[in-house]
Amino acid sequence: MTPQDAFYQTVTTFSGGVESLAPRLGMSAQILRNKANPNNVHNYPSLSDIERTMTITGNVIILHALAQSQSHICIPINTDSSACDTAILELVAKVWSTNGDVGQAVNDTLADGRVEAHEVKRVDDAIHRTITALHDMAARLKGLSE
Repeated sequence: MTPQDAFYQTVTTFSGGVESLAPRLGMSAQILRNKANPNNVHNYPSLSDIERTMTITGNVIILHALAQSQSHICIPINTDSSACDTAILELVAKVWSTNGDVGQAVNDTLADGRVEAHEVKRVDDAIHRTITALHDMAARLKGLSE
C-alpha cells in the first residue's frame, strides 16, 4: 500500500467519514476528499495534515506505509509505564522469552525442509514481538536515567 493509499483509507474509513474528520482537521470535506484522492494531481496532504489525521483517528497505517516505502518498519513503544527495578526485570524476562519464540519459530519453519509463507509470517511476528520488547525495555531504562 502506498502512503497516499493509506491516507485515503484512513480518511474514508474514519467513523463518520470525511464529513466528520474534515472539520477536526480545519478544512472542508471537499478539500479533504481532494487531498485523499490518489488520482488527484493538484492537492496533496501536507505533513501536518498527515500527523493530525493519525492523531485524531488513532490510525497509523500511513506511518507504516511510509516506513515500508523506505524499507523500514515502525514499532510502537510503551511510554505510559513507570520505570522501576521490578518493571525492568519484567521487561528483561519478556525479552528473553521472545528471543526463545524467535528461535522456536525459525526451528519450526526449517523442521520439515520446506519454508512456507505462513511459517515466515510466524517468524516475522516473533521478531516483531522481540523488537517491541527491546524498545520497551530501552524506553523504561531511559526513564530511569538522570
